[in-house]
Amino acid sequence: MDGTYGIGTRQTPRTDGTARAAAAPALTPYSPADTERWDTEADKRPGRTAFQRDRARVLHSAALRRLAGKTQVVTPGTRGDAWDASPRTRLTHSLECAQVGRELGATLGCDPDLVEAACLSHDMGHPPFGHNGEQELNDFASDCGGFEGNAQSLRLLTRLEPKRFVRDPRTGDQASVGLNLTRAALDAATKYPWPRGGRADDPESGKFGVYEDDLPVFSWAREGAPAGRTCFEAQVMDWSDDVAYSVHDFEDGLHAGHIVPALLHDPCEREAVWGAAIGRYVPADTDPEELADALDRLTAQEWWPHAYDGSAVAQARLKDATSQLIGRFCQAAETATREVHGPGRLTRYGAELVVPREVRAECAVLKAVAVRYVMQRTEQEVIRADQRVVIAELAAALTARAPEGLEPQFRALFETAPDDRARKRVLVDQIAALTDASARSLHLFLATRPA
Repeated sequence: MDGTYGIGTRQTPRTDGTARAAAAPALTPYSPADTERWDTEADKRPGRTAFQRDRARVLHSAALRRLAGKTQVVTPGTRGDAWDASPRTRLTHSLECAQVGRELGATLGCDPDLVEAACLSHDMGHPPFGHNGEQELNDFASDCGGFEGNAQSLRLLTRLEPKRFVRDPRTGDQASVGLNLTRAALDAATKYPWPRGGRADDPESGKFGVYEDDLPVFSWAREGAPAGRTCFEAQVMDWSDDVAYSVHDFEDGLHAGHIVPALLHDPCEREAVWGAAIGRYVPADTDPEELADALDRLTAQEWWPHAYDGSAVAQARLKDATSQLIGRFCQAAETATREVHGPGRLTRYGAELVVPREVRAECAVLKAVAVRYVMQRTEQEVIRADQRVVIAELAAALTARAPEGLEPQFRALFETAPDDRARKRVLVDQIAALTDASARSLHLFLATRPA
């Protein structure tokens, strides 16, 4: 890939992927093209499916383990109350997303290991401090292709996570192909199948799934796929992500005492929740009454947690409510999808996941409740401001001092990078790989020392 490091040309390129996909019937199981890997390799333990191997590789990766130290909603260790006892991190969220996605995908005919691999890997590229860190890194990387957590996930899966190396035919050097997952697994983990500025209906969107210098492997993974369309497994992963974090952020907010259910009946508080949802989780022209109806449907359920005092009985009731919400959202999607596509196996590009509008509204309301009562708290904005300073100062310090401060993997890439743009991308990759704690530690080491 010109302008940066890594392997840029496939050694044995396929030319028939489009034809095979176009000729496939509407509803099919998986084809040899779906289970193909960028670099062909023999299985070390015969008897496993290709997607079982994919799942195992993601599950055993260092990138997945690092998510244990990365912010989900509230930074672990920043409070002295119940939140500190069991905060959700990017890792626990990914595990919960994987459980939801595996079961939902299986009921619809997807390979469960494929969907689970996609769910486990979907947040791998997120940097320290969650979306807050993502925004700051995007500013830093504005002149070398920007930063987006989903594009970074693809980069990790296909080149940064050390698992398999091949010889680059251009240079003779060893180059990483990352976890060397199957085509279907990479495609299933891709939420936004376009480069920066490449979303047809919204060129200004900040969401994208691939950096320019990762386009060769992205194009390979997308052989035969309709432009801009996500595969069915990626849609299952995406909805499972929404379900998991909307429900569990709400649960955590109740546990920590930030969400008081009785307030959701107050007209002023409800207006604030609609304000948090509209334009963020639902379109800007959404009628607030639609969100009010969604919240009323939820609060009318027998299992809805109308109060929470932290007692064992209350905890059990809250856990039941969590299970009921997940079941409600997944069952609605399964039923609606089956009504459209029938009872067969739904895989790849043979179907679209159907989620009823009213169910999406209910999910959006839960997200907005967490925003209103957890993320918009004053002390959280103070913490986020400090996090932005840490990332900005760390990026400036690495720019001035690199290769000092780089881990051996990134130091080697920095020293062999062909130009300033490629060297800056290495710095971005290094920062994105850090946990919250290691980002603060490296910042303290570099940014506070005299030059």
